[in-house]
Amino acid sequence: MITSRFGFAALATAVSLVMSGPAFAADKHIAITQIVEHPALDAVRKGVKDVLAEAGYAEGHGLRWSYESAQGNPATAAQIAKKFAGDAPDVIVAIATPSAQTVVASTKTIPVVFSAVTDPVGAKLVSDATHPGANVTGVTDLTPIAAHMALVKRVVPTAKRLGVVSNPGEANSVTLVNLIEAEAPKAGMSVVVAAATKSGDVLAAARSLVGKVDAIYIPTDNTVISAFEAVVKVGNDAGIPVLAGDTDSVKRGAVAAAGFNYYDVGRQTGHMVVKILHGAKPGDMAVEGVAKTELYVNLKAAKAQGVTLSDALIGEAKDVIR
Repeated sequence: MITSRFGFAALATAVSLVMSGPAFAADKHIAITQIVEHPALDAVRKGVKDVLAEAGYAEGHGLRWSYESAQGNPATAAQIAKKFAGDAPDVIVAIATPSAQTVVASTKTIPVVFSAVTDPVGAKLVSDATHPGANVTGVTDLTPIAAHMALVKRVVPTAKRLGVVSNPGEANSVTLVNLIEAEAPKAGMSVVVAAATKSGDVLAAARSLVGKVDAIYIPTDNTVISAFEAVVKVGNDAGIPVLAGDTDSVKRGAVAAAGFNYYDVGRQTGHMVVKILHGAKPGDMAVEGVAKTELYVNLKAAKAQGVTLSDALIGEAKDVIR
């Protein structure tokens, strides 16, 4: 037993040193929200979390992690954003345009890093992608639409009419549809757009294209991708090839996609978050794009949807699903 005042002083000093050490350092709090759960956005979230862990911020060991999905409901996204703003985390990560818009509208002080956002300037998340200013930056996944239209023609050389299913309520989808309507004619195709404002509308929207189009292309529209199997069913039943803007959809039944690896998009986002935790200001960090694309093809889906992929196309693919 320590009985002297010197003994008590020594004990107090020891406790103070332990409490001030790394094990008792205040955890960093990252709050992350996404508009809906589907493989591409889930991969973004995993990429962010993995990079944080590699940087020493593992959940329960230097990191407090809050996560909420809006399950495709914009009103729920707004509620989540307000809750996170009230919680005042160190950084809020917002995955996909609708969630990013609600978060940016909810706080002007908490650092916000968006990810998988097609057009951050058009969505009014930042006014200048090179010099964002304020408290917001992130990673844009603007799709290389011209290259995707070329891919459609490689898969279906005779295609004259291209069907697109999209949600006109998603700002990212509006941007992509505009780009598709500009680029498809250059590849010799007209565009037929079918609207789906919620995931439950996707099947009917896809069915409305039967007899009107030679191929279907699904952009990185969160509403439609969350119900992607409905589009695949229509493609299989009607013999219409389905292509996608994200490679995860190839595993779910698209014939082909030349897209980003969304896990890598998440890792890129995670590195931006780490920089902010180390003192960088979001407004000084330029919005980053994703340069690398990967080709995925699905031979089983191609057979079901009535097309034969060339040996050259198959040879270029990073992943061939048989």
